[in-house]
Amino acid sequence: MTNNFSLNGKFAVVTGGTKGIGKAIAEALAVAGASVAICARSQAEITSTVAGINPRIRGIVIGKVVDLRNSDEVSGFFEFVDSELGGIDILVNNAGVGIFRSVRDLTISDWRTTLETNLSAVFYCCHEALPRMIIRGGGSIVNISSLAGRNPFAGGAAYNASKFALNGFSEALMLDHRNDNIRVTYVMPGSVDTGFSPRSERAPWKIAPEDVAQVVMDVLAMPERTLISRVEMRPSRPGK
Repeated sequence: MTNNFSLNGKFAVVTGGTKGIGKAIAEALAVAGASVAICARSQAEITSTVAGINPRIRGIVIGKVVDLRNSDEVSGFFEFVDSELGGIDILVNNAGVGIFRSVRDLTISDWRTTLETNLSAVFYCCHEALPRMIIRGGGSIVNISSLAGRNPFAGGAAYNASKFALNGFSEALMLDHRNDNIRVTYVMPGSVDTGFSPRSERAPWKIAPEDVAQVVMDVLAMPERTLISRVEMRPSRPGK
């Protein structure tokens, strides 16, 4: 990523932007000069994140409580973005949930929560963002997926299904709208040091959230003639 890369005058939305990967991405965008709207389900988390954001930022960061599984709330969030920022150029779909149980032990609620958060919410956000981006002459959509979207594992049926589907959705989205000057990328990190699920322990060998944020910034910094459609990330030296 070039040190002088600037997003001055750009408007960005980052879902799940109060912690982990989402917070790191929101900060990186704001440091580059973008005005950023984040959302989460907790007002306390939003308030804390906005108040404690990196002091080096050149843009602004605002936030709103949203349940992304509710399409009406998503519509309201994008209306909030319109009124507070004035548009959207960059959408980072980062919000996600992981419920890890065998198929026998998964509840109907577990399944719906996972698919609605990791997949339907992405569709809702893209559906709102696309016409706004087209009016502005184009934009960028980055979907944070996972290597679980190509590598199934025991206990991951719901999560695997959501991420496999997200990858397919992202590729079709790219084909649908590349000629609208909208670049679509999906990023598939492996083990990230966030403690995302109860089964994942924090460890220094894992990918840092800031590493994922750097990849997002590198994707955005590419010349307009070039689209990076998919990125796979792995720890260099995974734990044994």
